[in-house]
Amino acid sequence: MSMILNNVNYVYGTGTAYEVQALTNINLKIQDGEFIGIIGHTGSGKSTLIQHLNGLIKATSGGIYYNGEDIYDDDYDLRQLRSKVGLVFQYPEHQLFETTIFDDVCFGPMNQGLSKNEAGLRAFEALKNVGMPESLYYQSPFDLSGGQKRRVAIAGVLAMKPEMLVLDEPTAGLDPKGRDEIFEQIAQMHEENHMTIILVSHSMEDVANYVRRMIVMNQGRIVYDDVPVKVFGYCRELEAIGLAAPQVTYLMQEMREAGFAVRTDVATVADAKKEILRLFGSRVSR
Repeated sequence: MSMILNNVNYVYGTGTAYEVQALTNINLKIQDGEFIGIIGHTGSGKSTLIQHLNGLIKATSGGIYYNGEDIYDDDYDLRQLRSKVGLVFQYPEHQLFETTIFDDVCFGPMNQGLSKNEAGLRAFEALKNVGMPESLYYQSPFDLSGGQKRRVAIAGVLAMKPEMLVLDEPTAGLDPKGRDEIFEQIAQMHEENHMTIILVSHSMEDVANYVRRMIVMNQGRIVYDDVPVKVFGYCRELEAIGLAAPQVTYLMQEMREAGFAVRTDVATVADAKKEILRLFGSRVSR
């Protein structure tokens, strides 16, 4: 299974004084089971891009194909697409509205035509997958912490059994502990379920430990699309478009400039630790 975007363009306010080119010539192929980070500063086009993936926004020009089918064909079932490509918005309170957590998570499957019992089984499974304790299932979602609301919002999408999960800034506004917990849960879901996951963020640091492929956007265009360590090698270019590599990448570059023979294509603390131990271990062994 795959999704292909072919020369996709999108213009807000076409023909008005407020016309803005939000996406320009986007060519992208997403393979089944990938874990992708889409990175860019505010206004870079990343949120506009992901809303094209399940047909919430229609491209001004260009084509989008899901599993070989053109989603813009007149007879294409967009409702079916949205059950396969689940989108979790940046602020989960925009997606929570039922009186209990359990009812909220049941809503999507029931809207797909499942029975109450089938939807309930899906809800239990999804809530378990995101680490929500059963003692909270029948409480109001509005009584939850920010991190718990994120988990419930993700569970509501998971309960619909999507093939692709798209998360727009899923840790926005959370404290470091809550942010780490959400990222760990997402990584675990990818590992256990082999689900295609697209993680949108403005922070290189946040996604460096998790994604396998990184797409960097600027002014509605894709400027880099590669494995994270290669993208982070463009530190100065990233800074020029308002982004930055992880702090540990800068540390390794400073060590190299100071005369230490370390690799600079390092993006995580764990990899930096291995590299430093390798360096000093080799010195001690001499």
